[in-house]
Amino acid sequence: MTFHNEKVTIGVLLAGGSGRRAGVDKRFLVLHGRTVLLRNVAFLRSVFPTVAVSLGAGQSLDLGDAGDADVVHDAWPGGSPLAGIAAALDRYRQPVFALAADTAFPDAGALQRVIAAFPGHDLALPAIGHEYHQPLFAVYGLACLAPMTTLLEAGRHRIVEVLTSLDAAEVRFPDDSLFHNINTMDDYQEARRHAAESSDTPEDGAAAQPALVAIVGKSDSGKTTLIEKVVPELVKLGLRVGTVKHDAHSFEIDHPGKDSWRHGQAGAHAYAIASPERLAFITKLDGEMPLADIARRFFADFDLVVAEGYKRTAPHRVELFRVGAGHAQPLCGPGETIAIVTDSNLPHQHVFGLGDGAGLARFLAVRLDSLRRY
Repeated sequence: MTFHNEKVTIGVLLAGGSGRRAGVDKRFLVLHGRTVLLRNVAFLRSVFPTVAVSLGAGQSLDLGDAGDADVVHDAWPGGSPLAGIAAALDRYRQPVFALAADTAFPDAGALQRVIAAFPGHDLALPAIGHEYHQPLFAVYGLACLAPMTTLLEAGRHRIVEVLTSLDAAEVRFPDDSLFHNINTMDDYQEARRHAAESSDTPEDGAAAQPALVAIVGKSDSGKTTLIEKVVPELVKLGLRVGTVKHDAHSFEIDHPGKDSWRHGQAGAHAYAIASPERLAFITKLDGEMPLADIARRFFADFDLVVAEGYKRTAPHRVELFRVGAGHAQPLCGPGETIAIVTDSNLPHQHVFGLGDGAGLARFLAVRLDSLRRY
């Protein structure tokens, strides 16, 4: 038996797989107002001074609001959890706690039990029943690195193979309910139901007000078409999305002669048209309502509001700049947009192609916290 005195100060999120079995990149699915990816980074940060995100060799991942988390790339091809854990042990040369990126609700109490069991052992992990282990919610000591490396160099990536050659502390749990992973959309829907039924409040500020972003651009650049591309992708990620279209001119959505129109003509300052499927609320204004006020007042229980227009007043803007529309210069200046969607080589830190609605949706999803600040 190898004796270990090291404290566990490093949490590693194993995020090398996109989980396409779910039909979308499951790391970007949203629970309680935050992506699964960022929820788990925040969970690890609540416990460990150092948090790393493990990726496959050559992979990149937009961490958005996660900010300055370390990124550790695998040294072995295959993109397996075993390679991710070995790469982290090789980088830090001290024990690490490894967590699967698709864990729905990581439990702090379970984590503390696993950490407490580690001293005096090569690793510590949950054991359910007599045969099943949970190796992706576990502490791995430096003694694990050599046998892991041997397996990986032989092209073997099954993490359970390393357990037989090491002294593992098994932490007993009656079932695997604390280690629920999102592998399919059915798993995700189950997690959403659990989140909705939970009495826990969302993460700090996660639902204080809806996230807000505006798609801006010059006339005829295709803003509505872009919104038609990105909104379905946001919905796939589990976001409840509202939209606002800015009109610089007066408009009328009710029809003269209709009963509801007559309510307004009679002097009602505001009136609603309600049916089992739709509700329209119409109110008179003395002046234009700011976009932020619209979002707070009418979309309070939404995850994200996507506006079209508001090029000068939106707090967060994505510009659509299309050379194909005959435009020579973008609408916004440097630093005025969080991203640009374009068919040109215009320089920007975050650039998306005209048809990349899915990429833009992921970009927004990992920035919901930032987009809520206005």
